[in-house]
Amino acid sequence: MDSEPPLAERLAAVDAGIADAARAAGRDPGELTRIVVTKFHPASLVRELAALGVRDVGENRHQEAQAKAAETSELGLRWHFVGQLQSNKARAVRGYAAAVHSLDRDSLVDALAAPDAPPLDGFLEIDLSGEPGRGGADPADAERLAERVLATPGLRLAGVMAVAPLGQEARPAFARLREVSERIRALSPGADRISAGMSGDYAEAILEGATHLRIGTAITGKRPIPG
Repeated sequence: MDSEPPLAERLAAVDAGIADAARAAGRDPGELTRIVVTKFHPASLVRELAALGVRDVGENRHQEAQAKAAETSELGLRWHFVGQLQSNKARAVRGYAAAVHSLDRDSLVDALAAPDAPPLDGFLEIDLSGEPGRGGADPADAERLAERVLATPGLRLAGVMAVAPLGQEARPAFARLREVSERIRALSPGADRISAGMSGDYAEAILEGATHLRIGTAITGKRPIPG
């Protein structure tokens, strides 16, 4: 069985790919935030990543994220919650996350309200697939949902987020997300961030204006099978 390259090599390879894609798009690689998604990997991997200079870490399950954030609390990491979030877990997520990338409905926005807490960055998750049961708000509802976030104490509208639909070309999907982003920026000029692009499609996302890239297996390696 072929062994994977060391973590430092995988991280360097992805960062080189990000830089190449940024230059191809006429953009400064320094304006991009690379979030390493550590789903199913232990806190020890988070520590290794931190030792390599990683500061932005992502998780998509609350229980796992909360435990890892607590176990690595002295490292000064910025935790991004990137998965579907149940409204009844929202208050707990505020305890460790600096950003939530999956605001897709009123009940979740309301549950994250916190008048006396530091502002939490929130990305509107936009559904680009149109398939029932997939996470994300209808693109046609984006402005209305953005208005709700803007009116919610303790939330700061950061921008938009999406996952490219399975079985479709990524770049046209990200172009649709960019159009939604432009509409949201017309409403709130500071909400100029686009969370898009994963291990297999980050170059296409960068070409369409992504600012936050959620990279998992290309850096972390194959995920352990959860017990």
